[in-house]
Amino acid sequence: MPPLIKFDRVTYHHPGSNKTSPPALNDISINIEPGEWIAIVGANGSGKTTFARHCNALLLPSSGQVTIEGRDTAERANIPQIRARVGMVFQNPEDQIVATLIEEDTAFGPENLAVPPAEIRQRVAAALKTVSMAGHTEQLPHLLSAGQKQRVALAGVLAMQPDCIIFDESTAMLDPRGRQDVLAEMQSLHNRGITVLFITHFMEEAARADRVLALCGGSLVFDGLPKDLFADSERLRACGLEQPSTLMLLNEIRRLDSRLAALPSEFEPALAQIPQYNGAIHRPFEQRSPMSGEILIEAENLSHTYLDHTPLAHQALYDVTMQVFSGATHGFCGATGSGKSTLLQHLNGLYRPQSGKLRIGPYSFSDPNLDIKAVRRYAGLVFQNPEIYFFEQYVGDEIAYGPKNLYGKEGLAKRVREAMELVGLDFEKFKDRVTYTLSGGEKRKVALAATLAMQPTLLILDEPTAGLDPASRRNLHTVLNHSKQSGVELILSSHSMGDITELTENLTIMSKGRSLRTGNTADLFNDTQLIDEASLGQPSIVKLAVAMRAKGWPIPQRVVRAEQLFSALRAINTGGSK
Repeated sequence: MPPLIKFDRVTYHHPGSNKTSPPALNDISINIEPGEWIAIVGANGSGKTTFARHCNALLLPSSGQVTIEGRDTAERANIPQIRARVGMVFQNPEDQIVATLIEEDTAFGPENLAVPPAEIRQRVAAALKTVSMAGHTEQLPHLLSAGQKQRVALAGVLAMQPDCIIFDESTAMLDPRGRQDVLAEMQSLHNRGITVLFITHFMEEAARADRVLALCGGSLVFDGLPKDLFADSERLRACGLEQPSTLMLLNEIRRLDSRLAALPSEFEPALAQIPQYNGAIHRPFEQRSPMSGEILIEAENLSHTYLDHTPLAHQALYDVTMQVFSGATHGFCGATGSGKSTLLQHLNGLYRPQSGKLRIGPYSFSDPNLDIKAVRRYAGLVFQNPEIYFFEQYVGDEIAYGPKNLYGKEGLAKRVREAMELVGLDFEKFKDRVTYTLSGGEKRKVALAATLAMQPTLLILDEPTAGLDPASRRNLHTVLNHSKQSGVELILSSHSMGDITELTENLTIMSKGRSLRTGNTADLFNDTQLIDEASLGQPSIVKLAVAMRAKGWPIPQRVVRAEQLFSALRAINTGGSK
């Protein structure tokens, strides 16, 4: 019996790419058997999505051969059978949403497979229930949040009941609980004998798989068990990857305190096995960061309804009231569809207040003479799906578009080069790249560089690290901290609780279009009831700190970053506090 998926010396060049540029896939040979659960990892641009799209004949090899159950993907007659057997949830869900209603879109695949209508209805209902979208059947897909669109795209694939499902960064735009739901669904599919391949930049997710494939520069550099990959620090570094954050966290605390050395490497068992503290008791130092200073942004009773005064009206914001203070990075987090993106798009004037008041820096939206162009020069917004807003064919021209219109051509090349270097894009390598050949993470870097090149006073980022590999995520953190030190005000929304705790001092938690609470990031994440109400999850570092305090360890209440916990452990072992 042939393998489910077989790659035989597959090489692929993007159409229109320079003949001297390296291939997107380079001489890959691999077999994938029925029922496997495989994670595909690698840095941005390593070829992960290109590999996945060869698995269901969306792309065909430049050389070599791909077969699905022995059927050659290059033979046109095989394609309908191949795509019925291998379903794919795209990195950008808009690419596969085709109908005007969620229910109709979910039914599209089964209808094309000639499934009887009664069974289609059953499949659609079951698929939408699985992805927690059962109550949205009559909603318009284009009015959904990015995370909700991902759920709908997944429902459409589940309704087709394929033998293999490929998830291309399908959890990137989901809130923590939504991400766990999708992973649980992957596990369920795997348990039912369905082959699951998933691309991810979350190493904690990759650790769950039975097998992991690592790509680097278009080549397959690892094929084996997750634990073996994560034990190979040199290979991880070369691939722009890292160990799961929970494993790194446990490794470091075991090193810092011998009383913790026996903790297991698995996170949940480690929390349960933290020993009772029996050392000297001292009061831990609590660093206070009260919300105060000059008000940068002020919203009062801000509301917004899409398609207002129509039968399709959908209210996204309800009486949002909050303040953002200058000099402190401010975060927004909340479950998928909580209104974060709608609120952020008010903060640079893309949406005007329908009711309530809003002031951004020196600009009041109540002013009848408001210069909206000045607002957008002041506040630059990087969207969560940047590629759909690209204007130009080439990367260099795309980054130059904004500053050229604002400042003219003088010094333009220097602005573009500096912005590209800030986000980790080599100027000579990328300036003439065609934008559609970029990976999702590379597109996000281009969008950020294009905004930085305009030198805004306020930089607003919507899901800035979604789709970024671990090395690029660390680099972006450095870029944003550097921007802050140079005087740029920062606001970001994210479903990555690690990004929120690492980058922000203050936080607004959103839920169902409302601002639940605004306050110090550490204080809010240590409020378990609030986090549960917002359908979020506490970051691993907060869970670990809470578990240690429960066993008597003198860990400060405001610990939300790894280095804060490590400093507390070092202070414990030196008999003092820092």
